[in-house]
Amino acid sequence: MTLKLVIGNKNYSSWSMRPWLALRGCDIAFEEIVIPLYTDDPADKARILSHSPAGKVPILIDGAVTVWDSLAIIEYLAERFPEAGLWPSDPAARAQARSVSAEMHSGFQALRNECPMNLHREIRPVELSADAKANVARIEDIWRDCRARYGAGGPFLFGRFSGADAMFAPVVTRFHSFAVPVTAETKAYMEAVMAMPAFAAWVKEGLAERWIIDRVEKV
Repeated sequence: MTLKLVIGNKNYSSWSMRPWLALRGCDIAFEEIVIPLYTDDPADKARILSHSPAGKVPILIDGAVTVWDSLAIIEYLAERFPEAGLWPSDPAARAQARSVSAEMHSGFQALRNECPMNLHREIRPVELSADAKANVARIEDIWRDCRARYGAGGPFLFGRFSGADAMFAPVVTRFHSFAVPVTAETKAYMEAVMAMPAFAAWVKEGLAERWIIDRVEKV
């Protein structure tokens, strides 16, 4: 039975991007169901609720199993498809990958608010608050530390592509779209993520969308 992944607009939905990249980046077959977010059509909200009572995307459907929340979906995929290697095999690396993914999941609110994901936004900087700048510094520290400790085997945080890269991929789009000043080391990691065929496919399809969320476009 083919997996189904219910997602929001690719241009804006950072949470949807994460499990989508985990699936596509690991060549796991799935059917995609796109439901636009923040529309005036109550049918769109009803469609999301028909898949999960939480009323939010993303949602993974695997037969009788329904998993919602980006990180929970990645954890489920790691167990369902162990050969995909979504978490590092080394216990210490795996613990760090899960820790930084959880930190991404629950933190960095200032950066989220001030630099919302918007793929078709004209690339230009904004003046970040002190809190957002602190978020950027912490993310750069995370990426630097992961690469230094565990990145010898490839260009990603833990060498090869992992769930941690999927969790941080929307941050790459934010840093790029808002021309956030970053180190050369950070830029090299961003370029590695953006060079992924799965990442490029998401961006291409997001740019082709015509749905507009006005409140995001004002940033």
